[in-house]
Amino acid sequence: MTPTDFVRSFLGLFKDPNYNVNSVRLLGGIIDTSKDGLISFPEFQAFEAVLSGPDALYKAAFQLFDTKGSGYVTYDEFQEVIKQTTLHERIPFDLDSEFIKLYFGKDKKRIVTYSEFSQFLHDFHEEHAIQAFKGFDKNREGQITALEFNSIMTLIKSHLLTKDVRENLVAAAGGGSGGHIVSFPYFMAFNSLLNNMELTKKIYLTFSKGSHDLEITKEEFLHSAQQMAQFTPLEIDILFQLVGFFHQTGRVTYADLEKLSPERMTRSLTRSIKEMKAVQSSDERGVFVQILENTYRFALGSIAGATGATAVYPIDLVKTRLQNQRSGSYIGELMYKNSFDCFKKVIRHEGFSGLYRGLLPQLLGVAPEKAIKLTVNDLMRDKLRGSKGDIALWAEFLAGGCAGGSQVIFTNPIEIVKIRLQVAGEIASTSRISAVQVLKDLGFFGLYKGARACFLRDIPFSAIYFPAYAHFKSILADENGYNSPASLLVAAAAAGIPAASLVTPADVIKTRLQVQARAGQTTYSGVLDATRKIWREEGGRAFWKGTAARVFRSSPQFGVTLATYEVLQRLFYIDFGGHRPAGSTATVPIHPGDVKSDNPDHIGGYRLALPVFSGIESQFGLFLPKFRTTVN
Repeated sequence: MTPTDFVRSFLGLFKDPNYNVNSVRLLGGIIDTSKDGLISFPEFQAFEAVLSGPDALYKAAFQLFDTKGSGYVTYDEFQEVIKQTTLHERIPFDLDSEFIKLYFGKDKKRIVTYSEFSQFLHDFHEEHAIQAFKGFDKNREGQITALEFNSIMTLIKSHLLTKDVRENLVAAAGGGSGGHIVSFPYFMAFNSLLNNMELTKKIYLTFSKGSHDLEITKEEFLHSAQQMAQFTPLEIDILFQLVGFFHQTGRVTYADLEKLSPERMTRSLTRSIKEMKAVQSSDERGVFVQILENTYRFALGSIAGATGATAVYPIDLVKTRLQNQRSGSYIGELMYKNSFDCFKKVIRHEGFSGLYRGLLPQLLGVAPEKAIKLTVNDLMRDKLRGSKGDIALWAEFLAGGCAGGSQVIFTNPIEIVKIRLQVAGEIASTSRISAVQVLKDLGFFGLYKGARACFLRDIPFSAIYFPAYAHFKSILADENGYNSPASLLVAAAAAGIPAASLVTPADVIKTRLQVQARAGQTTYSGVLDATRKIWREEGGRAFWKGTAARVFRSSPQFGVTLATYEVLQRLFYIDFGGHRPAGSTATVPIHPGDVKSDNPDHIGGYRLALPVFSGIESQFGLFLPKFRTTVN
């Protein structure tokens, strides 16, 4: 095929009948390495290998300038191509400058290899911008006007400008002093900032520990940026000056940095099945919207709670039976030696279904129980956030404690019915005990027997658990502040270890109070009475019975529950104008070579052809004219 066939028919570029012939010839020359005006099949295959390489973009740009196919670039080849770009047409580059002589020699006879040319291409735009500044600064005063600054940026650095930056170029000129004069240091710092926006984001995420909502002051950002030697105070001044055009808070958020970042191909690390916006901005976040938000959280929390409870219910049953068996009682020999022995005996005597005895009332209650805990924790964290969007450690403990206390209204009735059904299998009986029978025996007030112990267990558990989970999430987040589902599972499970183990004594007391004592067994009248009698009859070790089983149950249960809850929020995301869960979303830059073409004719490496050809313009600013200047 001809280069024109390749560019226009195969790639689908320059489709207009009035296309620029020279531009098509140059682009076709990238693959026509023999320069005979035809693309052979071996050349077609060879270019596929180029496209599949990690440096496809630089290789393609190099072959664009290697017009003779010699494997290197001469000065004549460079000036032939650069003169045809729209960039050179608008602001001509000084081809006799010292910059050119440094690369091609004073007599311009030196040839430049691929590796050297990649560095040359990297430095070329900076040199072009500096030359343009000198061209406007005719009196050599080291400054240009705001309109001249605007011309340089829109013509030479257009690939670095977002819509928001472009609209505020003239206003930003002079650093907001009102003089609308741009000094050379300001000009260089402005360009350096735009070139390093990805680094700016990393500085932000390092300081915010992965949060995208934290508002950072200039002093805080400057302190965090001190580790990055290539960031200067002037660049940070310009950053906050630009953000000041969006809002007047004097602080910067991750969303502000996204508005300043040069347009680039990105991919989201989170894939949503459905996304909705309940409000257009946080200003519309009224009482009704907050009610809707908490209803949404409650629904997702119910699903997550049921999922987590089902996953670990057998472990919970083993834990309950171990905690309920009493040494020193009339029974004599202990029924279970350890957790594994208990598990085997349940399977042997009651079958596999025995591991799920009491699951139904657990599921009916665990949905609202976990839902209200997750909802109240999120609600309290929202209310206790500081003006900058951060939350203090004491506020995290308070939010978790409130969540734990609020769930007891659901937890206590569920727990007492579940426990009585779980221990029922220990007694040989011809009739099975049902949840309805347990409810009749207990009555309404009986459902809240041991509620004090529930408070004693659930409030400290949640006060420990939720702050630990938030901090484990931050530790396990990647460099973009994103938490994968696996890291959520690990963080949630790890947070359950200290929380579950430290409140085991309260759990033992609650279990003893809620289980119906058999003939000859010690009875308890309340929390303090149970504490004294357990200590006197069984010793301090009895308070830690079932600790391992409790940790092995609570840790994975909350791991599954919290991971499910956050993943559901990502899959079915509704924007209520509040705070999105930390680590739930992130976009990362994609190298043009990583984007695939949708054209079914583009197979193998050629799925990358269009993104690479597009990258020559978007990454290097090498725009070739699309149309002929005159129509024949």
